[in-house]
Amino acid sequence: MIRNPRTRIVRLSGVLLTGILVMLAGGAFAHCDSMTGPVVPDARAALESGDVTPVLKWIMPEYEAEVSAAFRRAVEVRALGGDARDLADQYFLETLIRLHREGEGAPFTGLKDDPAAPIVQMADQALADGSVDGMIDKINRHLASAVAEKFQKALEASKNKNRSVDAGREFVAAYVTYVHYVEGVHDAIVAAGSHHAGHDADSGHAH
Repeated sequence: MIRNPRTRIVRLSGVLLTGILVMLAGGAFAHCDSMTGPVVPDARAALESGDVTPVLKWIMPEYEAEVSAAFRRAVEVRALGGDARDLADQYFLETLIRLHREGEGAPFTGLKDDPAAPIVQMADQALADGSVDGMIDKINRHLASAVAEKFQKALEASKNKNRSVDAGREFVAAYVTYVHYVEGVHDAIVAAGSHHAGHDADSGHAH
């Protein structure tokens, strides 16, 4: 019997919660194909300096030749100025991010103007600040609150589950919500562990 779900959740380690964050922030929330993501500033800096090196970390080794060739073409065309410069920049950005996404096994559907999800912005800010403590604290509190709330609703509904069919259905709905949420957290933890193990084995894969 769980007597204090808030305390138990808060005791989850920072590393574990960061793993959950990695998984929850992936998929639809990936932001490397966004104009506000981390790849674009490096790409623009490379184009301005004429040195492709800063962007190579974003791709796997097998894509270096293609990216370097696209970079050289872009630098030549952007020297014409005006619209040609803008088109050259767009061409290089799309090539770079497409290959970055391909290296992640993710589809590229074009550059996005949408801002990154708040959780991703928080992750980036933690890196900028040089500390993960604040982010972990926020995730701890959010996760503790969410699990405790769903647990409490299921617990209260369970007290009347046999009183009537409607009451029973209310319990089932609360129970399913509670258990599925906890299962989702567990699956994220397991998947995050597999994700990191895979990348440890393949050190050439740049995020």
